[in-house]
Amino acid sequence: MRRLAPLLAPAFIGLGALTGVASGACDPGGAHGGANAAAAASGSALASASGSAPSGSTQVPVTPAPPPPDLAGPPPNAQRSLSGLASIVLQPGTGVVHPEPEDAVGFHFVAWDKKGTTVGNSFATDSPVSMRAAQVIEGLTEGLHLMVAGEKRRFWIPARLAYSERPFRKAPAGDLVFDVELLIVRPTPKPPPPPADVSGVPKTAKRTSSGLAYRHLKQGDGNSPKGTDGVEVHYTGWTIDGRMFDSSVAKGKPVKLRLNQVIKGWTEGLQLMKAGDKVRFWVPADLAYGDVPTRPGAPAGMLVFDVELLAVFDPTTVTNPHEMTQ
Repeated sequence: MRRLAPLLAPAFIGLGALTGVASGACDPGGAHGGANAAAAASGSALASASGSAPSGSTQVPVTPAPPPPDLAGPPPNAQRSLSGLASIVLQPGTGVVHPEPEDAVGFHFVAWDKKGTTVGNSFATDSPVSMRAAQVIEGLTEGLHLMVAGEKRRFWIPARLAYSERPFRKAPAGDLVFDVELLIVRPTPKPPPPPADVSGVPKTAKRTSSGLAYRHLKQGDGNSPKGTDGVEVHYTGWTIDGRMFDSSVAKGKPVKLRLNQVIKGWTEGLQLMKAGDKVRFWVPADLAYGDVPTRPGAPAGMLVFDVELLAVFDPTTVTNPHEMTQ
């Protein structure tokens, strides 16, 4: 549900403030089109139906690092794939799990363009990157799968697997070389199966005057949020044909958000809950993204959500804006 630009992935909207990388330089969240970008742009209930563009990242100077002696090309002993990616192991790892695209990863990196200019360096600011492996440029998604935790590896990534020869905005052009240290792999939990009543509102559900339907799955005894409060939730969302389109449960991490910055069905529905409640909502199209969504990638029609309200808080007390889902 979170509208983040992939780090070294295709929708180059800076994560520089998060990674210690200049927003006009190499931000592992990406700068060219493709499947990774489409995934990052998918609709979510955390943003309003109209959606608002994420603000630009803070310009952070890139700390130069000496380019490797083999910058011009991989050595003969490099591991090569059919895609054109090449790599060598600089330090063996101690882990056993190779990250899949949907797994969460934490890694450090330093990157150079073909001229030897440092275009990204998380080591310099001790600001490792943390995101799903699928949210990075295609060459890194493939490369991370070759690695295990604790491993350091050098990658030669051709332009077509990076930001292209003519990238969007100010992303680095052409072939790139990355030194990556994989710190952690967190496998993605299996997504919840679609509920038996996903296709329609059961008779046992309650309805509001707006058309929102709901039923409690678990009762809590905490406070109920107001329309301007912040909430921390776990959720899963499905279309009525049972297709899961988003889930914090599958990502293994709850989200924090403001109730006045979500779809109407969430703003209304979560105010019916108490902290500790788990509720299933059937949100009609006019309280979600519509039958023909205007927001790219947003799911159409009635949506079904299982929402667990973990906490209610005053959003003005949040000092780190990155704690809040945009």
